[in-house]
Amino acid sequence: MNANDADKRNTEPIYNIGMVSRITDIPENTLRTWERRHGFPRASRTEGGHRLYSEFEVARLQWVKTRLDEGIQISQAVRLLRHAEDEGHFSEPAASAPVPSLYDARDTPALERFRGRMLESLFNHDAEGADQVLANIMALYPLESVLFNVISPIFNATGQAWAEGRISIATDHFVTQRLRTYLVSWVQASPPPFPVSPVILAGAPGEWHEGSLLMLAVLLRRLRWPVIYIGQSVPLTDLAEFVDEVNPSVLVLVAITEEPALALQELPHWLPDVQTSTAPIICYGGRIFSLKPDLVDDSPGIYLGDNLQEGVEKLNAILRELHPDYSGRVS
Repeated sequence: MNANDADKRNTEPIYNIGMVSRITDIPENTLRTWERRHGFPRASRTEGGHRLYSEFEVARLQWVKTRLDEGIQISQAVRLLRHAEDEGHFSEPAASAPVPSLYDARDTPALERFRGRMLESLFNHDAEGADQVLANIMALYPLESVLFNVISPIFNATGQAWAEGRISIATDHFVTQRLRTYLVSWVQASPPPFPVSPVILAGAPGEWHEGSLLMLAVLLRRLRWPVIYIGQSVPLTDLAEFVDEVNPSVLVLVAITEEPALALQELPHWLPDVQTSTAPIICYGGRIFSLKPDLVDDSPGIYLGDNLQEGVEKLNAILRELHPDYSGRVS
């Protein structure tokens, strides 16, 4: 990706006002008031009249927010920002650097520390503490990094802690439900989807783990692909009827454990077109397929790879090929 591509992505309006409010800790009503009184921040509008903000505009907001925290009035802070821009002295803070490609969602020591603090809060049933740590993370890192390096490892650590008897099943449920709340809110706060056939996301029959499925929903919506999330343990009979009614571009099925993965081998019976080029394209993934590669050979459809990052990249490529007039944010 060249510099022009990065600059274009950085100014693309993608965040709705709710997400900007969460990132900057500035109330939505305040953002609207500032826009009316000071012409700041700058927002694009959807066809329905909803505000959308770019990465660069979020950076400007965070710069102004820092000045307010230093005791400067909003009108003066906006004048200072414009003067700094006119003089070429404004640079985006690290907290709002352009969201990197999904190919560059690397962990850092700082993220490790944040992750440890958040996991400790969750294991201690401190929802407010976990929320505060997450708010700090979101102010410093793009959502992709948060998903790959915070949310996903916490899901894994929680499951391992329960398996080793270090936490109770009640604590396991508390943590996973809290993480689920975050993921659902990010899906709801995503930018408007492209007007194309949706992607259906479903858990294989008997599969009750949905963390990776929800994270995939967030990432696809981040890329502006429409998603229909139908969740855990969907019987293949019901799934076939749903696919006929919805006519999706792609059907994605996730299996984390072996029995649900084996159940997917019956998919051609219920969706006979799975073996042909007829839509929808069938894709599948989940941890069990990397642990037992033989299951890949026996499962119908396209294997999405051994991890979430590989899966979303492959899905994005499939969708871009299906819908060449539209593109996701990965370059």
